[in-house]
Amino acid sequence: MLTRLDHIVIAVRDLAAATGVAERLLGRNPSWRGNHATYGTANTLFRLENTYVELLAAERQGSLASMITSWLDQHGEGLFALALATDNAVLAADALRRRGLEVADPLEGSGTDSESGAERSWRNVFLPTDETRGVQLFVIEHLSPLDRLPPAAPRGAVAATVDGVDHVVVSTTDADASSRIYGETLGLRLALDKRFEQWGMRLLFFRVGGITVELAARLDGGDPQAPDRLWGISYRSPDVAAARERLAREGFDVSEVRPGRRPGTQVCTVRGLAAPGESGEREAGVLGVQTLVIGPA
Repeated sequence: MLTRLDHIVIAVRDLAAATGVAERLLGRNPSWRGNHATYGTANTLFRLENTYVELLAAERQGSLASMITSWLDQHGEGLFALALATDNAVLAADALRRRGLEVADPLEGSGTDSESGAERSWRNVFLPTDETRGVQLFVIEHLSPLDRLPPAAPRGAVAATVDGVDHVVVSTTDADASSRIYGETLGLRLALDKRFEQWGMRLLFFRVGGITVELAARLDGGDPQAPDRLWGISYRSPDVAAARERLAREGFDVSEVRPGRRPGTQVCTVRGLAAPGESGEREAGVLGVQTLVIGPA
């Protein structure tokens, strides 16, 4: 039913400023700068090798704009939603209903690139957040050719850029309940379910289209009724050391390169922008997202 992690949505207040931060983080130029006339929102898209990242902001009055504004007031900038691709939104909605979710019929949407005038269209099936433990998930079927969204061009040496997403992290206080959502309901393949006593964590890795959706739960528990939250992104780079040097030059507070938990990898953590923001405090993460860069050792 679901073929890949189609894209990741990050809600932001100032789209122009956030776009500049993302360009520096990824080392790439945007693929698309557009707007949704019926939603009241504007976006910037960065198409990577295996998914794309969407920065989404309220621009004028509209249903989605109101939702984004309310979400930002409550949570601040950060990971807003995950979109999972399907070849047929109608059949996907039917399958989700058979698995116990009360989803509405697919909704058609469209967007226009403000520079080229190109248009893209799609169908979305939104999952009710009271059935996903609070995480905004939706299924998308693209009606326009996928190459209508061009790859994000590198701004320098390709080896030092981000070329894809390795995994996204969902923080949960009830790993079993969340596992049923991503495994039984969505049908994602569970590749690993393991307790790591040394870190005090239980991690579950669900695979879809070459990307991992990681559920992270603390072993010391927590309120099982607390909602899950989208927490972090691990970006992929061909050369982590080169990417780390570039990020430092771009003004990010970035850790030294260290061995990754996965054998044969190395990583660095992007803690945020080195300079304080308007509030006088350095941001946690990048655009409110806990951020890691991972690549081959």
